[in-house]
Amino acid sequence: MRTARLLAVAACMAVATAVTACGSSNPPRSSSATAISFTDASCGDAWHLAKPGWHTFEITNEAEYGAEVDLTNPANGAVYDELQNIGPRTTAPMALDVGSGKYAFLCEVEDFDPVKGPTATVAGHKAGARAILPITYNDLYALAKDYAKYTEAGLQVLAKQTTKLAADVRAGNLAAAKRDWLTAHLQYETLGAAYDAFGNFDDEIDGRADAVGVSSPQWTGFYRLEYGLWHGQSVHELTAVAGRLNKNVHQLLRWWPGQQIPLIDVGLRTHEIMENALEFQLTGHDDYGSGTTLATTLANIQGTRYLLSLLHPLLAPRYPQLPEIYTELNLLQSLIEKERRPNGWWVSVSALPTLTREDIDAACDQAVQDLAPIASIAEPRNTANEF
Repeated sequence: MRTARLLAVAACMAVATAVTACGSSNPPRSSSATAISFTDASCGDAWHLAKPGWHTFEITNEAEYGAEVDLTNPANGAVYDELQNIGPRTTAPMALDVGSGKYAFLCEVEDFDPVKGPTATVAGHKAGARAILPITYNDLYALAKDYAKYTEAGLQVLAKQTTKLAADVRAGNLAAAKRDWLTAHLQYETLGAAYDAFGNFDDEIDGRADAVGVSSPQWTGFYRLEYGLWHGQSVHELTAVAGRLNKNVHQLLRWWPGQQIPLIDVGLRTHEIMENALEFQLTGHDDYGSGTTLATTLANIQGTRYLLSLLHPLLAPRYPQLPEIYTELNLLQSLIEKERRPNGWWVSVSALPTLTREDIDAACDQAVQDLAPIASIAEPRNTANEF
């Protein structure tokens, strides 16, 4: 349900100071072009720039498979720019403001070890694009383990909540079931970075009806139960739905300790959680009757904040816009919290005044844009000085 997009999509939204997969920013018309080609065993021949300034490198993949190419500082492996998913026999431009200093390309072809190209020295005393010191696999191992523990603790809480929810439905206490449904669903939605690691469990626990329709017996989980609770379905029918949801959550809890969160997901999900909130919650797409997608967005903010707390020591020296993200999330949260009713329920997205909805959408959109570079910055990399 929460499929990862290519990192290039996220990176193309990045600000000029972040590592991007589509160039640091648009070059001026006067930029010069330099041809660089690589194979499975080489990463370009010797190259030379007459002076610093804007240059476009035309990168040609002469290898058999797709590849990633980084322009790095050979002294410490810091990355000035990157191109991802360059297909074989394909040429792609890398345009950036090249400052004075030393540079080397690093080419990583699928199924081959990374290869470092020749070092080139650009003369003068001009500053150019800022390089980002790469985050390594070792940097992320401990964070992924911490997130896995956090997720397990969250699932333990969730299992107790769905047990109570199933009991409410079984007893015919549907008013309590509605309250406990919201509590349990929001708990699940705080675990955003783990979704892709849940495999089929996520479809069973939090799957939408898009593919099968609301009347299909294949549709299960929180949204299926929401639909039934808020559309007057019988206690008998809902008892089976709630019981199956509870069973799936307990199975996930037992299964989870043997799983691992992919290291690349720690940074990628930081952006994707809020991207999904913008696409599915703030549009009302995922409202199956309760009108609580604003509350779900708050749960998504909570999940994003936890990931940012894990990554903060790595991001702070690498991403100057990081403080702005906290400000944007604070603004979004404050705008949403104003829409909570005194009885604990929420104004539905469809009932929001136009200006209020526009303000919320704009705040979320800005946060999504500024979160996007984290996917690329926090991608685990091999550094040039390892070879």
